[in-house]
Amino acid sequence: MLNWLWGLMIIIGVSYGIVTGNAEAVSNASIDGAKDAVTMSITMLGIMAMWTGVMEIAKESGLMDRMTKGLYPVLHFLFPAIPKGHKANEYIAANIIANILGLGWAATPMGLKAMKELADLQREKLRRQNAPAKWYRMASDEMCTFLVINISSLQVIPVSMIAYRSQYGSVNPVAIVVPGLIATTVSTLIGVIICKLMSHHSKSS
Repeated sequence: MLNWLWGLMIIIGVSYGIVTGNAEAVSNASIDGAKDAVTMSITMLGIMAMWTGVMEIAKESGLMDRMTKGLYPVLHFLFPAIPKGHKANEYIAANIIANILGLGWAATPMGLKAMKELADLQREKLRRQNAPAKWYRMASDEMCTFLVINISSLQVIPVSMIAYRSQYGSVNPVAIVVPGLIATTVSTLIGVIICKLMSHHSKSS
Protein backbone atom coordinates (compact mmCIF):
# COMPACT_ATOMS: atom_id res chain seq x y z
CA MET A 1 0.00 0.00 0.00
CA LEU A 2 2.78 2.43 0.91
CA ASN A 3 4.51 1.71 -2.40
CA TRP A 4 1.36 2.77 -4.23
CA LEU A 5 1.04 5.94 -2.13
CA TRP A 6 4.67 6.94 -2.65
CA GLY A 7 4.44 6.17 -6.36
CA LEU A 8 1.26 8.24 -6.68
CA MET A 9 2.81 11.21 -4.86
CA ILE A 10 5.89 11.08 -7.09
CA ILE A 11 3.79 10.95 -10.27
CA ILE A 12 1.60 13.87 -9.09
CA GLY A 13 4.65 15.95 -8.12
CA VAL A 14 6.49 15.36 -11.41
CA SER A 15 3.34 15.93 -13.46
CA TYR A 16 2.55 19.17 -11.63
CA GLY A 17 6.11 20.38 -12.18
CA ILE A 18 5.91 19.68 -15.91
CA VAL A 19 2.46 21.31 -16.29
CA THR A 20 3.53 24.46 -14.43
CA GLY A 21 6.79 24.75 -16.37
CA ASN A 22 9.01 23.82 -13.43
CA ALA A 23 10.42 20.59 -14.82
CA GLU A 24 13.99 21.82 -14.36
CA ALA A 25 13.32 22.68 -10.71
CA VAL A 26 11.85 19.21 -10.17
CA SER A 27 14.93 17.62 -11.74
CA ASN A 28 17.31 19.72 -9.62
CA ALA A 29 15.33 18.96 -6.47
CA SER A 30 15.49 15.22 -7.23
CA ILE A 31 19.27 15.35 -7.59
CA ASP A 32 19.74 17.47 -4.46
CA GLY A 33 17.35 15.21 -2.52
CA ALA A 34 19.25 12.10 -3.55
CA LYS A 35 22.52 13.69 -2.41
CA ASP A 36 21.03 14.76 0.92
CA ALA A 37 19.56 11.28 1.42
CA VAL A 38 22.98 9.65 1.02
CA THR A 39 24.64 12.17 3.35
CA MET A 40 21.91 11.76 5.97
CA SER A 41 22.07 7.95 5.71
CA ILE A 42 25.81 7.95 6.37
CA THR A 43 25.39 10.34 9.32
CA MET A 44 22.59 8.34 10.87
CA LEU A 45 24.39 5.05 10.22
CA GLY A 46 27.26 6.34 12.33
CA ILE A 47 24.91 7.40 15.13
CA MET A 48 23.10 4.06 15.05
CA ALA A 49 26.37 2.09 15.07
CA MET A 50 27.71 4.12 17.98
CA TRP A 51 24.64 3.77 20.20
CA THR A 52 24.09 0.12 19.33
CA GLY A 53 27.67 -0.43 20.44
CA VAL A 54 27.01 1.53 23.64
CA MET A 55 24.00 -0.68 24.33
CA GLU A 56 26.12 -3.81 23.85
CA ILE A 57 28.78 -2.46 26.23
CA ALA A 58 26.07 -1.67 28.79
CA LYS A 59 24.77 -5.20 28.40
CA GLU A 60 28.19 -6.85 28.82
CA SER A 61 29.09 -4.65 31.81
CA GLY A 62 25.91 -5.54 33.67
CA LEU A 63 24.58 -1.99 33.48
CA MET A 64 21.66 -3.13 31.37
CA ASP A 65 20.69 -5.71 33.99
CA ARG A 66 20.63 -3.02 36.67
CA MET A 67 18.56 -0.69 34.48
CA THR A 68 16.17 -3.54 33.70
CA LYS A 69 15.74 -4.21 37.42
CA GLY A 70 15.11 -0.51 38.00
CA LEU A 71 12.47 -0.47 35.29
CA TYR A 72 10.90 -3.77 36.37
CA PRO A 73 7.93 -2.22 38.27
CA VAL A 74 7.03 -0.27 35.12
CA LEU A 75 7.61 -3.29 32.89
CA HIS A 76 5.50 -5.51 35.14
CA PHE A 77 2.65 -2.99 35.02
CA LEU A 78 2.82 -2.74 31.24
CA PHE A 79 3.52 -6.43 30.56
CA PRO A 80 2.17 -8.47 33.48
CA ALA A 81 2.33 -11.77 31.56
CA ILE A 82 6.11 -11.64 31.09
CA PRO A 83 7.88 -13.72 33.80
CA LYS A 84 10.40 -11.93 35.98
CA GLY A 85 13.92 -12.45 34.69
CA HIS A 86 12.77 -13.30 31.17
CA LYS A 87 14.96 -12.11 28.31
CA ALA A 88 12.10 -10.05 26.89
CA ASN A 89 12.31 -7.67 29.86
CA GLU A 90 15.93 -6.83 29.04
CA TYR A 91 15.22 -6.16 25.38
CA ILE A 92 12.13 -4.08 26.16
CA ALA A 93 14.07 -2.04 28.73
CA ALA A 94 16.87 -1.40 26.22
CA ASN A 95 14.31 -0.38 23.60
CA ILE A 96 12.54 2.02 25.98
CA ILE A 97 15.82 3.59 27.13
CA ALA A 98 16.98 4.10 23.53
CA ASN A 99 13.63 5.66 22.62
CA ILE A 100 13.74 7.96 25.64
CA LEU A 101 17.10 9.21 24.35
CA GLY A 102 15.55 9.72 20.92
CA LEU A 103 17.68 7.00 19.32
CA GLY A 104 15.07 5.31 17.17
CA TRP A 105 17.64 3.45 15.08
CA ALA A 106 19.41 2.07 18.14
CA ALA A 107 16.03 1.07 19.57
CA THR A 108 15.03 -0.93 16.50
CA PRO A 109 17.37 -3.96 16.92
CA MET A 110 16.35 -4.37 20.56
CA GLY A 111 12.70 -3.91 19.61
CA LEU A 112 12.91 -6.72 17.05
CA LYS A 113 14.52 -9.03 19.60
CA ALA A 114 11.89 -8.12 22.19
CA MET A 115 9.07 -8.84 19.75
CA LYS A 116 10.60 -12.23 18.93
CA GLU A 117 10.75 -13.12 22.62
CA LEU A 118 7.14 -12.00 23.11
CA ALA A 119 6.08 -14.10 20.12
CA ASP A 120 7.86 -17.13 21.61
CA LEU A 121 6.07 -16.58 24.92
CA GLN A 122 2.74 -16.38 23.10
CA ARG A 123 3.40 -19.63 21.21
CA GLU A 124 4.34 -21.43 24.43
CA LYS A 125 1.16 -20.19 26.09
CA LEU A 126 -1.01 -21.30 23.16
CA ARG A 127 0.63 -24.74 23.06
CA ARG A 128 -0.13 -25.25 26.75
CA GLN A 129 -3.75 -24.29 26.10
CA ASN A 130 -4.03 -26.49 22.98
CA ALA A 131 -5.32 -23.43 21.18
CA PRO A 132 -6.61 -23.57 17.58
CA ALA A 133 -4.05 -23.01 14.82
CA LYS A 134 -5.61 -19.68 13.80
CA TRP A 135 -4.77 -18.20 17.22
CA TYR A 136 -1.06 -18.51 16.45
CA ARG A 137 -1.45 -15.73 13.89
CA MET A 138 -2.83 -13.32 16.51
CA ALA A 139 -0.67 -10.89 18.47
CA SER A 140 -0.78 -11.08 22.26
CA ASP A 141 -1.75 -8.14 24.49
CA GLU A 142 1.92 -7.73 25.40
CA MET A 143 2.97 -7.61 21.74
CA CYS A 144 0.31 -4.97 20.97
CA THR A 145 1.24 -2.91 24.03
CA PHE A 146 4.93 -3.02 23.16
CA LEU A 147 4.23 -1.97 19.57
CA VAL A 148 2.14 1.00 20.72
CA ILE A 149 4.76 2.12 23.26
CA ASN A 150 7.52 1.76 20.68
CA ILE A 151 5.57 3.83 18.14
CA SER A 152 4.54 6.54 20.63
CA SER A 153 8.19 6.61 21.76
CA LEU A 154 8.47 8.75 24.89
CA GLN A 155 11.50 10.98 24.28
CA VAL A 156 13.36 13.13 26.81
CA ILE A 157 16.32 13.93 24.55
CA PRO A 158 15.39 13.57 20.85
CA VAL A 159 18.97 13.15 19.65
CA SER A 160 17.99 12.21 16.11
CA MET A 161 15.71 15.22 15.64
CA ILE A 162 18.36 17.54 17.07
CA ALA A 163 20.85 16.07 14.59
CA TYR A 164 18.40 16.60 11.71
CA ARG A 165 17.72 20.21 12.71
CA SER A 166 21.41 20.94 13.16
CA GLN A 167 22.31 19.50 9.76
CA TYR A 168 19.66 21.57 8.01
CA GLY A 169 20.79 24.82 9.58
CA SER A 170 18.38 25.33 12.48
CA VAL A 171 19.26 28.37 14.60
CA ASN A 172 18.25 26.51 17.78
CA PRO A 173 18.29 22.73 17.18
CA VAL A 174 17.41 21.89 20.80
CA ALA A 175 14.21 23.95 20.73
CA ILE A 176 12.41 20.71 19.87
CA VAL A 177 13.12 19.17 23.29
CA VAL A 178 10.20 20.55 25.34
CA PRO A 179 7.50 20.26 22.63
CA GLY A 180 8.76 16.77 21.81
CA LEU A 181 8.65 15.72 25.46
CA ILE A 182 5.09 17.00 25.87
CA ALA A 183 3.86 15.38 22.66
CA THR A 184 5.48 11.99 23.28
CA THR A 185 4.39 11.93 26.93
CA VAL A 186 0.77 12.53 25.96
CA SER A 187 0.88 10.01 23.10
CA THR A 188 2.47 7.34 25.31
CA LEU A 189 -0.01 7.84 28.15
CA ILE A 190 -2.97 7.65 25.77
CA GLY A 191 -1.49 4.57 24.12
CA VAL A 192 -0.98 2.78 27.45
CA ILE A 193 -4.51 3.65 28.63
CA ILE A 194 -6.07 2.36 25.42
CA CYS A 195 -4.01 -0.84 25.55
CA LYS A 196 -5.03 -1.51 29.15
CA LEU A 197 -8.70 -0.87 28.36
CA MET A 198 -8.61 -3.16 25.33
CA SER A 199 -6.77 -5.86 27.27
CA HIS A 200 -9.33 -5.71 30.07
CA HIS A 201 -12.17 -5.83 27.54
CA SER A 202 -10.74 -8.86 25.72
CA LYS A 203 -10.26 -10.78 28.97
CA SER A 204 -13.75 -10.00 30.27
CA SER A 205 -15.52 -10.81 26.99
